[in-house]
Amino acid sequence: MGLYDRYLALRHRLHDEAPPRHVALVITERDLLEQGAYATLEDVLGWAFEYGAERVTVSVSVLDEAVVDTLARELAEVDSPRRVAVRTPEDTARADAPVRVNIGLGGKREFAAAVREIAEAVEAGDLSPEDVDEADIEERLVFPEEPDLVVKTGAERLSDFLIWQSVYSELYFTDVNWRDFRLRDYLRAVLDYQNRQRRFGR
Repeated sequence: MGLYDRYLALRHRLHDEAPPRHVALVITERDLLEQGAYATLEDVLGWAFEYGAERVTVSVSVLDEAVVDTLARELAEVDSPRRVAVRTPEDTARADAPVRVNIGLGGKREFAAAVREIAEAVEAGDLSPEDVDEADIEERLVFPEEPDLVVKTGAERLSDFLIWQSVYSELYFTDVNWRDFRLRDYLRAVLDYQNRQRRFGR
């Protein structure tokens, strides 16, 4: 760890505000093609838990669904400090693990599936339409928990991931590409989060 990284780590540890407990990372299929991309992911997972996170969700956008199975195999073998659950558009079982990897399951698709399940429950007489609330949707999501902090590398634009869950999340955009993402970049994101006054939509 370099001197500047030590300085940022000290600022983080001395900060009055708590760090994010749930961090979401949004990367792309192209990011994972870069040399060293998986090593970067392993590093970031280690930093996240070292600096206060209890859960990490990694969302990987894909342009070609033919690569999903290959990415799923490779990401399942990532050396992570905590247990990993990998989900794809074809595997929509609820993900309950400290590290959850979402490959190509967009937020619109995930939300639509939850709505279909609710409609089926209503049609079967198991659920009354007037009783449907937020909890009914959340319990049917693959990735139910809300991230405190969403980190997007490489571009300042939103993605189609966790659209329900991240409505009150703090968003952090960095122009640093995934292949160049370092400890100082992660700590900057955490410190930025700690310096914000969270309003939760208010």
